[in-house]
Parts: sequence; structure tokens; C-alpha cells
Amino acid sequence: MQIKIINKSSHDLPHYETIASAGMDLRANITESITLKPLGRTIVKTGLFIELPVGYEAQVRPRSGLSAKNGVTVLNAPGTIDADYRGEIGVILVNLSNEDFTIENGERVAQLVIAKHERAEWIAVSELSETSRGEGGFGSTGVK
Repeated sequence: MQIKIINKSSHDLPHYETIASAGMDLRANITESITLKPLGRTIVKTGLFIELPVGYEAQVRPRSGLSAKNGVTVLNAPGTIDADYRGEIGVILVNLSNEDFTIENGERVAQLVIAKHERAEWIAVSELSETSRGEGGFGSTGVK
């Protein structure tokens, strides 16, 4: 699949690191470093603009290394970029650690996954089919 992209950053286009990678790293495109205080959040610009085909979305997801090592993650994970959005891709980061975290220009701050999606059509009914789980909520499947 080919996707149109405008790169106004000073960095290479996002790319897959391995043949089996699902996501491509997004890099911060900033003129000054950003320091995130504990529980602080910010939108980090990437300098990237994309044109997705209808029926696809781009998901902005956390980088596992950044989360595990620094406690920094994507706040609205996964963030969704719709096919009709033409603005700059921004990443909402939050610092869940107890220490300041500094974001530098070019830092890999998130990953982007391109995914196909369906559009649902609601059918109003008065009852739903029965299942063994029924109305059991969180943790009700018995899986430990």
C-alpha cells in the first residue's frame, strides 16, 4: 500500500526497522528540548502530514522502551489519525515517572501503525443472544 506523506521535519521518513515490524517510529520535530515534569503532558510535533485512503487509520502507539525505561507513554493510546485528517501528526506524551524527562529533537517518541478498519451499522433490537459469560464484566472470564 502506498500512502502520500509530506515531511517538513529534518528527519528521515518513518520506516519499518525489520521485515516483521508492525509500527514505524515517529520522531520529535522540535526546535527546543521539552522537559516533561512528573505527570506532565505535552503534544510533540513530528513535522509529518499524511493522506490515508478511506477505510484505513493510523494508530499512534507508545514505544515500549520509552515506557519501560522512562515511564513516558502516549496518553490517548492508541491515538487515531482518520483518513480525512490533513494536519500535522502530533503525539500526546505523558510522564508517569517520578523524574523529569527531556525530549530532544529527533527522539523516537511513539510508533505509527497503519490499520484497516470497518464501519459499523447499528441494528436496534430489544434483546441480545445469550452467552455463557452473560453480563460478566472486568475479570469475569475466570482467566487468572
